[in-house]
Amino acid sequence: MSIILLAFSSLAYAQRSDTYNMWFQYLLSAKLTDKSTLTALSQYRSFDLAYDTRLFLVSAYVDYEVADDVRPALGAMFLTLNSYKADGGKRTRYEKRPFQQVSLGGNIGRTSVSHRFRVEERFINNPNEFVLRLRYLISLRIPFNKADQPEQYYGILKNEIRMNAKKDEPFDSNRLTAGFGRKLGKNAAVEIAWINQVETGRPSNYAYVGYRNNFDWRKNK
Repeated sequence: MSIILLAFSSLAYAQRSDTYNMWFQYLLSAKLTDKSTLTALSQYRSFDLAYDTRLFLVSAYVDYEVADDVRPALGAMFLTLNSYKADGGKRTRYEKRPFQQVSLGGNIGRTSVSHRFRVEERFINNPNEFVLRLRYLISLRIPFNKADQPEQYYGILKNEIRMNAKKDEPFDSNRLTAGFGRKLGKNAAVEIAWINQVETGRPSNYAYVGYRNNFDWRKNK
């Protein structure tokens, strides 16, 4: 019996130290004009399979293609953050986050490569705090089909480093993502991945499940 109790205690401690988590996401991408695109997403993260809330956010931005595969954008995000305190209770914080970014696209063979540079202004409460953060994300989308076949399955590989512009500790976190996606028709796909996030002094691991839709909202000419 003592061994069973010890095992459950270890599991509870692992969850509260942010070791194993779930990450659910819905992403919408819609063409507004020939050069501009709206991207919106909602995201839910939990310390367990679904019920122990860790984070909820909604975000949207609009980009504009100023040159081939060069897209600056403006956007905003709202987050609810939940974390465990030392006494086992939970603390809730809210964050408003405007951001600016530039995305660069390209290809290596049939693999598409994108780079995203983002600056975000984080307004956090409880306690009140302002953080200016810089982010760089590199993403690879690797088709699994042959060149003469329509794409159905693809691989996902990403790495993002996040740095604080004005803090005693400039390093914020590094996030590595590896997974695959399956297209569901022309305008939808489901994705499954593993995410490892390293922060100062602690790692977090997520099982990721995402669904994405692509739309064309351009007016007919």
